[in-house]
Amino acid sequence: MRKKILVVRFRQIGDAILSSVICKSLKETYPDSQIDYVLYEDVVPLFEKQSYIDNIIIINNEERKSPWKYLKKVWKVTRNKYDIVIDIMSTPKSELFTLFSLGAKYRIGRAKKGRGYTYTDKIPEPSDNFDKPEKFLQMLKPLERDGEKVIYDSDYSLKFQKEEVEKMKKRMIEAGVNLEKPVIAFAINSRRSEKIYPIDDMLKIVKTCLDKYDCQGIFYYSPAEKEFALEAHKKLNNDKRIFTNIKTDSIRDLGAMFESCDMFIGNEGGPRHLAEAVDLPSLGIFKPGGSKKQWLSRNKDKHQGIDLTDIDLAGKDISNLSHEEKYKLITPEIILEKIDEIINKYVLKRD
Repeated sequence: MRKKILVVRFRQIGDAILSSVICKSLKETYPDSQIDYVLYEDVVPLFEKQSYIDNIIIINNEERKSPWKYLKKVWKVTRNKYDIVIDIMSTPKSELFTLFSLGAKYRIGRAKKGRGYTYTDKIPEPSDNFDKPEKFLQMLKPLERDGEKVIYDSDYSLKFQKEEVEKMKKRMIEAGVNLEKPVIAFAINSRRSEKIYPIDDMLKIVKTCLDKYDCQGIFYYSPAEKEFALEAHKKLNNDKRIFTNIKTDSIRDLGAMFESCDMFIGNEGGPRHLAEAVDLPSLGIFKPGGSKKQWLSRNKDKHQGIDLTDIDLAGKDISNLSHEEKYKLITPEIILEKIDEIINKYVLKRD
């Protein structure tokens, strides 16, 4: 009998990409199963036409804001009578999916104090020896109880249709990009201000890369970030090797465009995870307090990051430094050294 499985993970781009390893592993474990993935509507385009997801359950903006409409949506979805419900979110809001699925043999969530009364299994927070995808996969452990040989695949990936990739490649060429030369997608901005590496230092990195590697750069952006990108381009005297005129209508367009780029460099966040998902060599710059150990996949030399743990502080107390002062400890020179390593190994010398 075909298993019906519901995986609940609203949230933002990076969270949804990282936790998609659960869907992927479930599909590999139960090839004939129906895997349904619950997401907020702005994240949905990324997961359309992915082979390991059968149906995407959309929580739209109205349902997010209205408790009554949200409750109706959860009730309607759970009438599908799932065999397995995995609540990755494990919040009072997401737990409603397990409350309305009491007939499911497995109702799995994370162990939180005073919570999870509708779960059959509560998964303790794994140690920091695991990266994020590996932590998510621990939620599949209860399925081994019946002797199931669960396949744990922590390699998250996203595929885009050939016509989508060709469409974005055409836009790049029409914008003036020469695909015979290396193309770097630069993440110079972030929807979360604390993740933005000091822009003047970021532009120094951009300029050095353009000069040193005879490459081109793309400043991509959402509609709300357009002015920031154009202003940054202006600070570089509107350098013709930088392109701010490539239209990406959706996050899916951005992923398809990454397929024709040669490297990703910039602020850590959802787009960096997207770059890794299409196997684009990448370097993420982590904010002070951010942990590359947690958010980077282990044992993937092509995808690296840099944070304050990479800085030799020689016992220096930085607790009284401002956020920006801590960020500036990660100097452009340190970042450029890491970029050089990745570019020479995976970009300039790749087949």
